[in-house]
Amino acid sequence: MLIVMAGLPGSGKSTVAGELARALGCTLLSVDPIEAALWRSGIDRAQPTGLAAYVVAEDLAREQLLVGNDVLVDAVNDVEEARGQWTSLAADLAAPLTFIEVFCGDPATHRRRLGERRRDIAGFPEPTWESVVARQENFRRWGDARLRLDSMRPVPEIVAEALAAIECVRRPGSDSL
Repeated sequence: MLIVMAGLPGSGKSTVAGELARALGCTLLSVDPIEAALWRSGIDRAQPTGLAAYVVAEDLAREQLLVGNDVLVDAVNDVEEARGQWTSLAADLAAPLTFIEVFCGDPATHRRRLGERRRDIAGFPEPTWESVVARQENFRRWGDARLRLDSMRPVPEIVAEALAAIECVRRPGSDSL
């Protein structure tokens, strides 16, 4: 199964992704550390490393799915092209697919979380609040089915909701979210 997280930086998406991956015992692929590794390897930051990181994650996801592992992808996935790559991958491999969008229902809390966030990704700068706000419109235009989880709720509660939704997608004859 392919589980694709989506959400703005600082929304709580990676926290939920980590908890889900632990609960499911599945492969977790996060795009930000892949992009940081590209930079550390000497690839110029002026290159389209964001796109490259998504392509690397897709190839790794394909390999994991082919050997029978469930895969959870942790990435912003705010543009249709990014989400389309996961839809195509799932279709190519006839793998069940679900999208889970994590958002923070309170802008002040979201901004505070982003400002306080200190991830241990060597060489990866935290985005600015302005860059996050600029990406919000991409999510407003997303019309496809997905599970939306407000990270203002307790993490165990939203993880339980996500696990229930994932189980529904696993069942034969159910529609993907």
